[in-house]
Amino acid sequence: MSEKEKVFKNALTGKKLPILTLDNKWHMLFDGITVPSRIKSLEAKLNELVKREGKINTEGKDIVKIKRKLMDEVIHIADGIVQNPDDKKLLKDREEHKRLIEECNDKIAGYEVEKVKLPGEIEKVNKQLMLESMELCYKKIQENEREIAVLDDWISNTRRELKKKLVRKQEAEDANNKLYSYMHDVFGAEVLEIFDMKYKPDINKKEDSEKKAAEKNQSKNKRKYILNDAPES
Repeated sequence: MSEKEKVFKNALTGKKLPILTLDNKWHMLFDGITVPSRIKSLEAKLNELVKREGKINTEGKDIVKIKRKLMDEVIHIADGIVQNPDDKKLLKDREEHKRLIEECNDKIAGYEVEKVKLPGEIEKVNKQLMLESMELCYKKIQENEREIAVLDDWISNTRRELKKKLVRKQEAEDANNKLYSYMHDVFGAEVLEIFDMKYKPDINKKEDSEKKAAEKNQSKNKRKYILNDAPES
């Protein structure tokens, strides 16, 4: 028994684990996670054991039915032999049925041994798969926690930088407003407009475009008004 299994042995004592590979939520644990070969191997082994258990249960029932049918037929054959002791066909059928019944008994005995053995094997592999799955998930959780810590630091630093930038932006806007106010008072509006044309061409182009659009719209509305109010001829 490995050290890892010893650690969890007491915690698992008396507890019935579901068959992990039959649980869709177990498969969802590995969404976005690279599954190591160890887990894939245990998964395949567990699936084979579960499949075998289902097979022997089904085949065992089928063989029991076949055995009952053979035994019923043996009774009829025996009745025929009583009436015809020298009937070679009946004697041959009786021997064949005995052979087939013995084969059924051997298979049933083998299945009974497996039926006793398989649950323990399934439980053992299932627990091993659980331990490997838990270890993988906790490693992923630790990786995520380290990434979360790094991102928390980045977010905190970014927030501080953002606050500084917002304060600096407000200070720059306040300084510009003061400068424009003082310049307006000292140099006058006409001088400011000349320098706006030079240092803020994009803003002035936008203002000219908006002004022309407003004038065009006003002209259009005026023409529409004149046409609508024109007297009929």
